[in-house]
Amino acid sequence: MLIPLAAGGLALAAAAQTAPRAVTAADYAHAEKYLSYNVNDLVLDGPLSGAWMADGRFWYSVSGAAGPRYVLVNPARATREPAFDVNHLAAALSQAAGETYKADDLHLSALAFSADGRTVSFNVGRQRWSCGRQTATCEKDTSPAPHETAIGRGGFGGLGRGAGERGGPPLAVAPDGKRAVYIKDWNLWLRDLTTHQDTQITFDGVENFGYATDNAGWTSSDRAIVLWSPDSSKIATYQQDQRGVGKLYLVPVEVGHPQLTTQVYPLPGDKIVTTIQRVIIDLNRPAHEQVIRLKMPPDQHRSTTSDNLAWAPNEDVQWSPDGSHLGFVSTSRDHKQEWVRIADAASGDVRTIMEDTVATQYQGGQGGSTFRYLPGEDAFLWYSQKVNVPGMAGGTAAGLGQLYLYDLNGKLLRQITSPHDGNVDSVVKVDEKNHQVYYIATAVPGSNPYYQHLYRASLDGGQTELLTPEDANHTISFNPDGGYFVDTYSTPDQPPVSVVRTTAGKLVMRLEKADISRLLATGWKPPLPVKVKARDGVTDLYGLMFTPFKLTPGRKYPFINHIYPGPQTGSVGTRSFAAARGDDEALAQLGFVVVELDGMGTPWRGQKFHDTYYGNMKDNTLPDQVKGMKELAARYPFLDINRAGIFGHSGGGDATADAMFRYADFFKVGISESGNHDQREYEDDWGERYMGLDVPTGVDSNTTYTGQSNEEAAAGLKGHLLLAHGTMDNNVPMNNTLLVVEALIKANKDFDLLLLPNKPHGYGDDSAYMMRRRWDYFVRYLLGATPPHEYKMHEPKR
Repeated sequence: MLIPLAAGGLALAAAAQTAPRAVTAADYAHAEKYLSYNVNDLVLDGPLSGAWMADGRFWYSVSGAAGPRYVLVNPARATREPAFDVNHLAAALSQAAGETYKADDLHLSALAFSADGRTVSFNVGRQRWSCGRQTATCEKDTSPAPHETAIGRGGFGGLGRGAGERGGPPLAVAPDGKRAVYIKDWNLWLRDLTTHQDTQITFDGVENFGYATDNAGWTSSDRAIVLWSPDSSKIATYQQDQRGVGKLYLVPVEVGHPQLTTQVYPLPGDKIVTTIQRVIIDLNRPAHEQVIRLKMPPDQHRSTTSDNLAWAPNEDVQWSPDGSHLGFVSTSRDHKQEWVRIADAASGDVRTIMEDTVATQYQGGQGGSTFRYLPGEDAFLWYSQKVNVPGMAGGTAAGLGQLYLYDLNGKLLRQITSPHDGNVDSVVKVDEKNHQVYYIATAVPGSNPYYQHLYRASLDGGQTELLTPEDANHTISFNPDGGYFVDTYSTPDQPPVSVVRTTAGKLVMRLEKADISRLLATGWKPPLPVKVKARDGVTDLYGLMFTPFKLTPGRKYPFINHIYPGPQTGSVGTRSFAAARGDDEALAQLGFVVVELDGMGTPWRGQKFHDTYYGNMKDNTLPDQVKGMKELAARYPFLDINRAGIFGHSGGGDATADAMFRYADFFKVGISESGNHDQREYEDDWGERYMGLDVPTGVDSNTTYTGQSNEEAAAGLKGHLLLAHGTMDNNVPMNNTLLVVEALIKANKDFDLLLLPNKPHGYGDDSAYMMRRRWDYFVRYLLGATPPHEYKMHEPKR
């Protein structure tokens, strides 16, 4: 619902003087042509989506001119072939399932091929099927889906989790594929995947003190967070203690008495927050002795990369190959301290072998974790962004993250990577047999600092090797058994190319090169990569600029900043090719220039850059955004810097309101969606990680969080501001926006408020409506034109 608190606001004289013709429904329809649901299918033959198989081959699917293609690749022989006849399989599947499947719209997952190569099994939705590769026969398959390491859209790969049976709980499947565990009534249950017999294996789990619970407060699911030992006999997990933790209350909009929703949701400064008690479950022991509680105090619900312990497979917790020991990392509540520990799986004894302390916040990797427990080497890999690591070269003055090898007594052995090759982003693979580590690096000299490259380094020290030489952003998927990897590389303005390489970087074969000819035929043009100077006048900042595809000579275009300030990511997001980036491309076609700029305080470029505004969250990279926009306006005469707008969602919503209040003379129109405007009202880990703990300053009743919120600056508003929020947002509670509303009312300010009833953080099926209202708001107040009345987006139903 729209709550207009006033009809006015300041009229933009400049907009009136340069106002274009009326913006029509036809103009909106033209812009809509460049949203994802209209342009993604115009990119053919890329990117890939698929998985490696146990025998070293892999399959992938890709959209071609005639629909999806499924390809089977044997990298050892450098061969590829159709995985099956799509037309025959679609016909056979339709007959067996009793419903129509079309060859040009056949979306399969979890493919597996029989030993003789005659049949292929796969999932369609939640049902698994087995079909002849050459014959027109299919039948239902009750065998579990295979473990997979994803290729392509799955990022850098990772162990898949079983989906569970239709209507059943998600299953965490053992490596041998014979057993799985799931959560029921706060306890873990074991399922035999052959007999389908279920056995309860923990018994003391109760509400808010359950086993393997996936609940970080701001995000949760019903899957079990466990790590199976390599031999499938043991499970590493935890009992998550949320007893006494503060609650978030959500009230749905409905007729009659609403059903209150209660969610555990700790806040910064709370005395009691979520903790975990680590356990090992040994399934070879008698039932009453299976749960071994590790002999240590409860850990904070934190990791080296975030507070979501389900963020990445194996993150911070890894088994020894024989399952006798567990290596893991404990993280302090404020992310300033890390402890590397080893647990004896039989006794539960825990030994702390190293402690690392930092001044601000420890970042243990960006695209994935970097800690690796290497008992075969009697060592572990550790990541540090410290400028000075005793006896080592360190990460240079920029704090570029590097990998170091320590023995299992915590003694530093050697530095593994070099700051001359950039900033280590994540560890992809460790080959203990050949004493090598493969890792992703950013801030690589001579390349865009956000492009990800694959390197190899010896655990024995020495020269590192660049394995992906193309000046582009690379996404990597390794064969789990080694030998090969799939490399898909692209840039924001160059479509993806996918190849197979050996682990030495040698090109084996080219798989696909994306064809964007259909996309280009619509008039589409890629965004323009831009580089400007940061607030310090020295540091280069990188971003993308979206313009109307046809610029009118002599015309000035309003300038819109699409912002996400981080600190855990940035405005631009991936540097890989994308036909659509939200609605930036579409919005530009209405007569705007849209810019995304990664300011200082965002990751991938070392700790000094990342910690630019540590402890000062109201910074929001805004000094860089304003300076960068002014530099671009001086460079491109078609930009009207006097008509500057801004919008963003979540952290971007916070930054937008911040900009409208603290930079009110620069930003004239802002749209703030679901912003975490006050870190005291957002989940505990966010503020405590990037601002430190909320403690008294000794001045009046002030704390270290005083002066950081948007409501405290709301009186500075001068331009047009639209605030939006979903009323059932369980990530950023709606009170964040209502606190700003209250402050604006008290300051007697005009603004607009759009509440989306019963919608979560991402707005769900109201997203198209929010997008249309966003377009309307900029057209009306920044462009100075009248938008078409109640234009309806035409997203196709799939």
